Formats: sequence, C-alpha cells, structure tokens
Amino acid sequence: MLAINLEPEVDRPDFVALDKEGKILLIAEVKGNPFDSNREKTKENAIWQIIEFLQAEKFLIPFAMFVDSDNLLIFRWDGNNLSEPIICFNTADVLSHYEPKFRSKQIFKLYLITLTEAWLRDLAYHWYSEIPPFTKEMTDIGLLQLLKDGTTQAYY
Repeated sequence: MLAINLEPEVDRPDFVALDKEGKILLIAEVKGNPFDSNREKTKENAIWQIIEFLQAEKFLIPFAMFVDSDNLLIFRWDGNNLSEPIICFNTADVLSHYEPKFRSKQIFKLYLITLTEAWLRDLAYHWYSEIPPFTKEMTDIGLLQLLKDGTTQAYY
C-alpha cells in the first residue's frame, strides 16, 4: 500500500519511510523542543501514538521510530506488539553528521524531522555520504535493506 493511502480518519505520524515500491516500512514520531515539563511522559505518549498508528493500518508496517533531541529509538512491529527498542542511538551522534552544530543549538521539531529524514535518505541512496552514520547497525536489524532506493514522506 502506498503512503498516500494512510487512513484519513487517523492522525498521521510525523513522517514515514518508504521502500523502493512506495510501501511504508517505518513510521516515525518526533518530539523537538520545547518539551513538555515531563519528558518521560511525552515519550510514553508518543509511543502510544505510534501503536495507535500501527494498529489502524490494514497492512503490516515492520518498523517504528521515536526521535527526540536525546534519543533515536527504533522498534519492530509484528502486527500485534511493539517490541522494546531494538536500537537506541544518541540523536546527536546520528544527526550531527548533517547538522554540525546539532549539539550546541536548540533543535525544533520540524528541523529534527528534516534531519532524521536526511539520514534515512542518505542510508537509502547515499546522497550525502558513502557510508552514512550507523549503516552497520541498520543493516544488522534488516532495515537498511528495506530502505535501499526508498525515500521518506513527511506530514507537516
């Protein structure tokens, strides 16, 4: 199923990653600055939102991602259960490759979405780097192979 066919009555994730045929393989929720006063509660709510997105779809989306200014978490979805994070990266370790001042400036949600999409697109077709950050880890979980020649689509 193509990304443009996400169920209209459901809120949309911040962005999706698509394989080379346009099928959704990952949904992402992003929380940039400013945060709510309770960061853990914000993260927990975002993960529940991810589960709602995944449950609403009529097709299996194998991966989900949560991103904030500290962590980039990737989960597996089996159609019924969201795994514990199968990968947990320090967000700055990943995205400072695309924004060298990442560690020293405030990053708002839309820019965080853009940088995360840039990384996934770099993994998909090496537009910026011969070897994008964390290529091996993404290969090890089977996500890199699905991303190859794919793209992303944001919903802001």
